[in-house]
Amino acid sequence: MIEATTGQIWTIILSMAAGTFLIRFAFLGFVGDRPLPNWLLRLLRYTPVAVLPAVVAPMLLGQGENAFDPLRLGCAAATIAVGILTRNVLWAILIGLGLFFGFGALIG
Repeated sequence: MIEATTGQIWTIILSMAAGTFLIRFAFLGFVGDRPLPNWLLRLLRYTPVAVLPAVVAPMLLGQGENAFDPLRLGCAAATIAVGILTRNVLWAILIGLGLFFGFGALIG
């Protein structure tokens, strides 16, 4: 195992902070005060729909012994059903979380 010195660790942390700032500033600082074209605004509306499944899928499917956990799959199915029926993302998330933590506490 390679050990890093305190200076190397701080260099990495500061480099990552600067890189993250520059990535965000490139969009917000340079474009933030200008109106965006309609075609770009239309495409940006689909960002949450594309990102949410990418964030949820690894947690839902799991790995090793947690793969295809019935509790997670059931709560995900209920969340999708509530989302489709109510067309309300907040209610779907709250019901899914409530079911997951509620049944998780009951099951142990």
